[in-house]
Amino acid sequence: MATTALTLGLATAAGAAETPRRGGTLTFAVTAEPPNYDCHANTSFAFIHPVAPHYSLLLKFDPANYPKITGDLAESWTVSDDGLTFTFKLHPNVKFHDGSALTARDVKASYERIINPPKGVVSARQATFDAVASVETPDPQTVVFKLKGADASFLANLASPWNCVYSADKLAADPKFPEKNVMGSGPFKFGEHVSGSHWTGQRFDGYFRQGEPYLDGFRAVFMSSSAVTNALQGGQVQAEFRGLAPADRDRVKNGAGDKVQVHEAPWLASLILVFNAKKKPFDDPRVRRALSLAIDRWQASTALAKISILGPVGGILRPGYELAASEAELTKMPGFGKDIKAARDEAMLLLREAGVTGLTVNLTNRNVNMPYTIGGVYVIDQLRQIGVTVKHEQLETKLWQSAMSSGNYDMAIDFTGDFMDDPSLNLTKYLSTEISPVNYSGQADPLLDKLYAQQRGETDKAKRAQLVREFERRAMEQAYVVPILWWNRSVVLSTDVKGWEMTPSHYLNQDLADVWLAK
Repeated sequence: MATTALTLGLATAAGAAETPRRGGTLTFAVTAEPPNYDCHANTSFAFIHPVAPHYSLLLKFDPANYPKITGDLAESWTVSDDGLTFTFKLHPNVKFHDGSALTARDVKASYERIINPPKGVVSARQATFDAVASVETPDPQTVVFKLKGADASFLANLASPWNCVYSADKLAADPKFPEKNVMGSGPFKFGEHVSGSHWTGQRFDGYFRQGEPYLDGFRAVFMSSSAVTNALQGGQVQAEFRGLAPADRDRVKNGAGDKVQVHEAPWLASLILVFNAKKKPFDDPRVRRALSLAIDRWQASTALAKISILGPVGGILRPGYELAASEAELTKMPGFGKDIKAARDEAMLLLREAGVTGLTVNLTNRNVNMPYTIGGVYVIDQLRQIGVTVKHEQLETKLWQSAMSSGNYDMAIDFTGDFMDDPSLNLTKYLSTEISPVNYSGQADPLLDKLYAQQRGETDKAKRAQLVREFERRAMEQAYVVPILWWNRSVVLSTDVKGWEMTPSHYLNQDLADVWLAK
């Protein structure tokens, strides 16, 4: 990866010397469609790619210097000596797309909706903000967050690309307004969403960053993953920002030659298997652990990396991240040992102890080939090795999301996909469902919740790592949710696309404010 990083760095430096050209419409592919329009409730790239250009954030990550945090609406900020008070000064004269002024009141209303969602409103990241005691607005340009205790991840959480700032007036009139309406202060105004076809945005001339955006607009085209390679190769789309499988990347590169550019990075995303802990027999940890033990992740890493974006074996944190489990630590956890025969023997023993024989279950999955279908088919084959019969139920994203949220499934393929490496973000899919709605298992595990709170408040890195390992061991033993494999990211763009920076997360750098077209 060192060579790739250097190559991309030189390309970025060369690109920085170019003068951005104003005009043109960027057309890019999205291989799924957002289930609704609410940033605070969603978790999928299918949402962030078409919707992010319409909104501003308080803070954001500097894509050219990941994981550096920079201001968006915030012009500056200070942190108190005890680390419990964060004060932000906002840019003046920011306007929403309807012409109304954006002030501290709107930032406060948006974050309070995330922290304490009204009845009927889903906040997917509520658990990451429970250290907040209050959000105050001493004047229209100042927002103050006061914490109950130390939070090592607080600034990173504030910079989440999902923390869209909404109009306080719109929320007061209808707390669910963002579900069906798009009205922000970002670089592009909402154009139209034609279901099954496309999503468009047009330049917002009142955007507070003078001179941006460069594009006249953008068009996100919804298409199957199998159609993306042909569209990129033929020039029908100029980008696909999520990532292609190695074979598809090579096919586009070989077909389009110097008309395309390729960006590579480790991917801050993993495929996970979720068990419905409220349904028999998955209410028994022996059953859940047995099914995890049956999966040969090491063999999968070798085989699936050749045909998909799936690759590295890892636990809850991304392999290579400084707080992630080492291979020696990982192989001691259930489901990660390298002796698959021993693991499957143990799995069958656990099923017998639980009184489970001839198990037949449904596997609920998204109808997105890469990597969901591929990962699902692999899991089905692995469970067959211990006598478990699986029916593969693949649903359009909206229906899959509904099944997961309602608990209408046996076991399911899900994903973790965060905007930066940080335990307080990466562990949320493993917390009790009551405090973390993005964990669809229905579990209630006070010990995991306690360990999570302890690591978040621990500023000593070594001590925090110890708490994270303890959390990870507990999570793998109870197996409400288990990792399958992590991903590798390859993004292919037309060489006409300039100003876009690669990061490990497919959620970052998608507001398109800095993107421009050479012709």
